[in-house]
Amino acid sequence: MEQFWLNVKYALLGLFQGLTEPIPVSSSGHLIIAQNLFGLHIEGLSFEVLVNFASLLAVLIIYRQDIIRLCINGWAYLIRREEAARSDFMFIIYLVLATIPAGIVGFLFNDVISETFKGMTTVGVTLLITGVALWLIRNMRGRKSDSQLKAKDALLIGLAQAIALIPGISRSGSTIVAALGLGLKQSTALRFSFLMYIPISVGGMILETKHLVRDPDLATHALPYTLAFIFSFVATYFALRWFMGVMERGNLKYFSWYCFAAGALVLIFLT
Repeated sequence: MEQFWLNVKYALLGLFQGLTEPIPVSSSGHLIIAQNLFGLHIEGLSFEVLVNFASLLAVLIIYRQDIIRLCINGWAYLIRREEAARSDFMFIIYLVLATIPAGIVGFLFNDVISETFKGMTTVGVTLLITGVALWLIRNMRGRKSDSQLKAKDALLIGLAQAIALIPGISRSGSTIVAALGLGLKQSTALRFSFLMYIPISVGGMILETKHLVRDPDLATHALPYTLAFIFSFVATYFALRWFMGVMERGNLKYFSWYCFAAGALVLIFLT
């Protein structure tokens, strides 16, 4: 029976990860809250990287056509200088630029962040900060499309993603807030945010692979980890599909209210 409930808890952790990864409420913060509520203490980042990888696979499936187009047109411009493909080539360059800040911060301070900012007080406060940021851009409607992106825009959105390495600061929220604040259209902001997620997630997976392989819980927790992976993948897929519709309607204020409520509840009852 104990093993059964352990499986259920890990499956729910995967579900929470999947539901909260695409939407601007911080999946890392919710994983910490869920672990606290379930009485679980998962050492290191191996588990988090595993369920993030499941979310990555869902993102790859949803954005597969954009990825294929970018690869084809990027190669066409690089090799044959086809002018029609230049916009997609530059979009790739900007994605690379946007990945640099979080890549540097993650590489240098990954362990420090994971150990220093995992407290419930931090999560409560950063959820409130996420709520404020979402509230400030709730009515913004940008006009800049993919072809109008600039290097400055990419770097500023990348800096926002770096800040989101702190649990409770939503990655999708911070990047979308930055993108909308810079005047990008909702569709462009969403696409850029989640295509940015791909390299940073792959980089995190590479950095943590050695820790995942050496994880002492890997053998004994094979089934719970597998359940978490599956639930994270499925939940991310459907949550992102739903959030794409939400972005079209511009209803980000509801996520702001949620972050205010969640942050306040964490600070009142879990600290």
